[in-house]
Amino acid sequence: MKRIVILTGAGVSAESGLGTFRDKDGLWTKYDLNEVATPEGFARNPVFVHDFYNARRANCRGAEPNAAHRALARLSAAVPGQVTLVTQNVDDLHERAGAVGVIHMHGMLDGALCASCDHRWRAQAVMSPVDACPACGMLAARPDIVWFGEMPYRMDEIYEALLMADLFVAIGTSGNVYPAAGFAAEARANGAETLELNLEPTEGRRAFDAGRYGPASSVVPAWVDEVLSRV
Repeated sequence: MKRIVILTGAGVSAESGLGTFRDKDGLWTKYDLNEVATPEGFARNPVFVHDFYNARRANCRGAEPNAAHRALARLSAAVPGQVTLVTQNVDDLHERAGAVGVIHMHGMLDGALCASCDHRWRAQAVMSPVDACPACGMLAARPDIVWFGEMPYRMDEIYEALLMADLFVAIGTSGNVYPAAGFAAEARANGAETLELNLEPTEGRRAFDAGRYGPASSVVPAWVDEVLSRV
């Protein structure tokens, strides 16, 4: 069985009702990312930023995993230890579909982080600037989300997996944001095959050996069925 590294982006959760970011109706067309997704924006207006993530958290908790999430969980369970699932998404739909060991490189909506001491805990449904850190007591609680200008989480693990991968698959991601945008090239440089599964070809499609296009809820299960038929 090939060692597979899978990267998922917003497109894998779009059919669950969670918005993508960079299309014409995406979140970044409705919000200024400098105000809701940077440390500086949080410092300027923590109430506004907390309200934004409270709304996203509520939206996430009302969503359900779709067929793409369930197919990836099925693949991971069928070939334990052979699949590394990395996501840019901050929702928990992979986990609710049954996936374990998911690497959330951009953090999670259900996590809280102390900006003072770096303590982490499970976020309550509604966070506010008056929430105290349970470890140090400072009023410095923020969403445990990687904002622009911050280093994504667990990068050493991700690059180690890319080094060992036989196949790298990008699913539902625009391929515009680094470092994730460089994963396909990194995997190819290490000898891996590369495959893009997306609604349509991305700007970075030249980094992939092959591509399959259509809704994630149909393209991903079909690909997983093919992979498992060869196990």
